[in-house]
Parts: sequence; C-alpha cells; structure tokens
Amino acid sequence: MSTSAHSPAEPSAPVEGQARTGGTVTDRLVEANVHYASEFSDPGMDAKPVLRVAVVACMDARLDLHKALGLALGDCHTIRNAGGVVTDDVIRSLTISQRALGTRGVILIHHTNCGMESITEEFRQQLEGEVGQRPVWAVEAYTDADQDVRQSMQRVRTSPFLLHNDDVRGFVFDVTSGLLREIFPAS
Repeated sequence: MSTSAHSPAEPSAPVEGQARTGGTVTDRLVEANVHYASEFSDPGMDAKPVLRVAVVACMDARLDLHKALGLALGDCHTIRNAGGVVTDDVIRSLTISQRALGTRGVILIHHTNCGMESITEEFRQQLEGEVGQRPVWAVEAYTDADQDVRQSMQRVRTSPFLLHNDDVRGFVFDVTSGLLREIFPAS
C-alpha cells in the first residue's frame, strides 16, 4: 500500500513530443511535466517575489507550503532542507534573495514529528565509515523544534550578509492539524 497521495501512472506508449512512460518515478514525473507544459502559459513575472518574503522550511513531503500559507506562484522564495534549519547555504540563498531580488521578510518553519529529531551527528561518522570520507557539513539534528527555530531566527538576525533582519518570524507546523504555532525569540 502506497502512502503517497498519487499512485504511479500506468505505462503507456510514448506520443511524439511527450516523455517516455516507464516504471520509474522520474519517468512519471517527466510525463506529468509534459502535461503541465501543454497547459502552461508564461505568467509574465520575474524572479522577484511579489510579497517580498522568503520562506525557509523543512523538505518533509507532508508540508505543502503554498497551500498552508495561502501562497500563489510568484509570491515568495522557498528554501527547503532537512529540518528547515538555517545553515550557511540557507544564509547564501537568503542573501541572494534579499540583495539581488528584493525580499525583506523571512519566515522559518519547522514541523512536528520531524525526522531530524531522531537522527544524530553520529550519522556523519556512519557515513565516514561507509564511504571513507567524512562529510564537511553538520547534520544539524535537534531534539527540540521550538529551540531550533529560535536558534535559526538568531542565525538570520545576526548574519552580517543579510540586509533585513527586522521581520524574521519562526513557526512549528503541526503535521496532524495543519496549523502553525508561532515561536518567539528567547527573552
């Protein structure tokens, strides 16, 4: 039984101009893109988000950020990674978002029942043992989503590369109710 909201497409013969349907998920996604492109029209917008906000969130498949936040295409920049933590690469993306593309606000979203709460930095050691090379990146695991949101807010607020740090807010998304719970900085 699949836990996905979508079941794999049945194989079909390729039509000229369409993607080949096969047994892989990538084939199914490429075919879906052909359908999408057949109905697509250029929205006539540029890369600057209309709402001038960037959203940093976990990559968890249960988070449909645009629906959860009432966002439309072009409203925001979306930056996702494991845990939604603010890493050097997130600061890089936020810096480009602010300095080159005009965003001002930053919304940080972690969520309940995150896999990052059950993984440890030992993961890096296991990888080193398996592949013979230790990753240069930190796992950024955490046991307290609220505290990690506070830490992420602090990283954004204190980065010397970011122009705008006055509108930085953090939340935890409840994967069972769909509601956001705001996390306030430590006083």
